[in-house]
This record gives sequence, C-alpha cells and structure tokens, in this order.
Amino acid sequence: MRSRKIREIEEKDNLLIEQLIRTCLKEFGADKPGTAWSDPDLGRFYSLYQQPGSKYWVAEEEGHIVAGCGIGPVAAHQDVCELQKMYAEKEQRGTGIAEKLLQTALTFASERYKQCYLETLSNMHAANRFYQKQGFQQMDKPLNESEHYACDVWYIKNL
Repeated sequence: MRSRKIREIEEKDNLLIEQLIRTCLKEFGADKPGTAWSDPDLGRFYSLYQQPGSKYWVAEEEGHIVAGCGIGPVAAHQDVCELQKMYAEKEQRGTGIAEKLLQTALTFASERYKQCYLETLSNMHAANRFYQKQGFQQMDKPLNESEHYACDVWYIKNL
C-alpha cells in the first residue's frame, strides 16, 4: 500500500498544484477564460489560503502531490463557504483520496459556515456524481456572479 497523506498547502506547493489543476482543466477542455484556467491566483494558493475562513489542502502519495482542494468564503454570504479548486490526477480518481480531502475540507468548513457551495462543469461527469453522492444538492443558478462564468453546474450542501 502506498503512503498517502493530506496536509495543508505549503509555499513550495504552489507551482505543483497549479500544474495539476491546469492538467485537469486541459483534460476536460476547460483551459479557457471563465474557468480556473484564467484565475490570477492559481499560482499563489499558499498566501491566498492564509486568509480567515480559508484553507487549502493537498494529498500526497510517496511525497508527490496527487490532489488538492480548498475552502474559502463566498462574498455577500457570511454563512456560506465555497469548495474551491478540487482536482485530482486522473490515476487517483476513484481511489478514495477525493473523499478524504473533501471530508477534511468539510470538517474545517462546518466549524465556520452553515453551507458549502461549489461550481463545476457538466462535462465533469464523475465529479458531478461524486458531489451528489456526498450530499450536495444541485442548484438552478449560481449563488453569485463569479469570474468562473463558464461553470454551468452549481451545488450547495448544508453543513
């Protein structure tokens, strides 16, 4: 069995997690404006997730970052956080690592927020099934206007 560990992001992880996210976005044709692809903060997660109510975690296997996800506040919705930038290497999907990351994130979120929101793409079929299995309810429209206008599926979960 390989050694897996979930930990908070460190500054040295910024480029590695950016590369992981960009690889995943390319896989789903989401390497375009309106997605995380054009997010100006993509390469500076460590400093971004030091803000109150925010945190980002990475999953490591044998010292290699294989997945990540974050929690951050939603503007104008004090009791709502957003599950942000949850991505995993293709080979890691279906191994349970995403569920461990999500549980870590939701535990943190439940101590600070009442609901968790997320935005994704309809062509990320496995991700959509995963979120529904984890108790997220699909919404008809986004909670807020965001820079991720290409996202076409939105979910919310009571914490």
